[in-house]
Amino acid sequence: MKEKTASANQQFGALLIMGFVLITIPQLSPAQTFTKVIADPLVNTPGDSRSVNWVDANGDGYIDCMITNGLAGGQNNFLYLNNGNGTFAAVTNDTIVKDSKPSDGATWADMDNDGDLDCFVVNWYNINNMMYSNDGNANFTQVSAQPPVTDLGYSETASWGDYDNDGLVDLYVANSAGAKKNFLYHNDGSGVFTKITVGTAVNDAFDSRCANWTDMDNDGDLDLFVANEANQHENIYRNDSGTFVKITTGALVTDGGKTMSSSWGDYDNDGDMDVFLANDQGNDALFRNDGNFTFVKMSADTVCNSGGNSFSSAWSDIDNDGDIDLFVTNSFWSAGLHNNFLFLNNGNGTFTRVNNTAPATDLDWSYGCAFGDYNNDGFEDLAVATCRFGGVDRPDLLYQNDGNSNHWITINLTGVASNKSAIGTKVRLKATINGIPVWQMREISAQTSACGQNDLRAHFGLGDATVADTIIFEWPSGATDICTNINANTFYNQTEGQCLVPVTVADNQIPKTKLQINAFPNPASHELTVSVYSDKHRAATIDLLDSSSRLLKTIFDGMLNRGENKFKITEFKNLATGNYMVVCESEGEKVFVKLVKAD
Repeated sequence: MKEKTASANQQFGALLIMGFVLITIPQLSPAQTFTKVIADPLVNTPGDSRSVNWVDANGDGYIDCMITNGLAGGQNNFLYLNNGNGTFAAVTNDTIVKDSKPSDGATWADMDNDGDLDCFVVNWYNINNMMYSNDGNANFTQVSAQPPVTDLGYSETASWGDYDNDGLVDLYVANSAGAKKNFLYHNDGSGVFTKITVGTAVNDAFDSRCANWTDMDNDGDLDLFVANEANQHENIYRNDSGTFVKITTGALVTDGGKTMSSSWGDYDNDGDMDVFLANDQGNDALFRNDGNFTFVKMSADTVCNSGGNSFSSAWSDIDNDGDIDLFVTNSFWSAGLHNNFLFLNNGNGTFTRVNNTAPATDLDWSYGCAFGDYNNDGFEDLAVATCRFGGVDRPDLLYQNDGNSNHWITINLTGVASNKSAIGTKVRLKATINGIPVWQMREISAQTSACGQNDLRAHFGLGDATVADTIIFEWPSGATDICTNINANTFYNQTEGQCLVPVTVADNQIPKTKLQINAFPNPASHELTVSVYSDKHRAATIDLLDSSSRLLKTIFDGMLNRGENKFKITEFKNLATGNYMVVCESEGEKVFVKLVKAD
């Protein structure tokens, strides 16, 4: 059903001879808090929403947000461009927001390798799906004559992935009604796709809700996982050099439930991809990957015993302590609204459920979700799509991560021999956290859950580590890049065959605003640094205010340089614990950043 209403390959092995070991990393904080955004077009435009996709649609270095809408009679989708100052502007005059179709999932990748992200949106009710080509400036042309948009269907989600490693992303679409067969389209290049009609991956008929491309066995190619509802078993299709072989044994494919979503991530830092299943009307499920398509179902953790009516999920290291945490949405099947779930990773294979911060305390009818650092402060923020309730469309949800003193690294990848958007690339990072060497791994994905796509940038929390000892990039082409001694608290670009290049907001191709401001670490207990980016040499004042907006100190009163300007606040250690603000004013423009003084 569309909705629940009444109706380390061999090259890497030599470098990790010691192996991946599950170790206990003490949490640096008992919880991570978020601030709910209440004044922005993104959260003030109601819709019967489904998918959330964090993507840089216009290539300016700030991630934008797409939210699809699935009303039965049809409804326009939303695209919000990031203004670069913590706010968004709704796109109103482009074809991508004028479809008026009943849309569910969406997936973004560079389908034509021209350097920008294109979009595929699926529809239910036996209506054709939609594909949009991007000109690089977030101006879209709807593709009308290729198989992916002429096959009708009852489609739930879709995902881009280069299954034959030819440097072009292919497309898989999950269907839940009608003939129920899923679709696979091979990307032939030059905007041409061929529909694949042979094999179990396209001839099995289940109520499929979610599809993920992920390298389950670390052999360098993307396998395919399909989550099915209606108490049907899930499907694993092992990729053997571009041919799919169905796996029929093992806990992951013989323990079916009412599965709505699947999210893959290395939660135990052992170097392979584990999976969380969001289930409707019952407990969710977590499976640990023990290699060679062997998965062990976890049964004793709160992640698996919180009940719920779950529809989507997303992994991300929200507290930057060196392991990935989990968010799960809930909705439908009751007369009232639902809480969503937020689980912090304890670093030892277990989780703690958080119930004292906005993403977990709000009541709503939530569907898709995704993490992404929309304000470029090094901490992962969260967007949640909300569905119609009681016949009334609801505004979507945006939560800004309040941050902490932990360090981080975020990397934007560009393929050369591999597909341009680097889908399927594995990034492995080693850092010494709390005195212990820790390896982490991220896999770049164009669909991180049902109706969810996390920021394509690889984000790593580093805890107290100020450098990453080693970062290894395993590209779909088979190439491996290795970089060492990488500074923390920095955004990097990584192009296949080269090594990391640091970037700042000032390096963006298209300036979004005249001023940007940031502060780190935040929260801070002693000294912090305020960074102000300016488009030109200009007069400005920068003030430190308390929570009542009273002036405590003028940090700067003079001429800003073009680009980055840094100011240290050494007296921060003398302030009382609480909330503060730094405000920069120049030529009638005002930007600010909230600060937290820790003990």
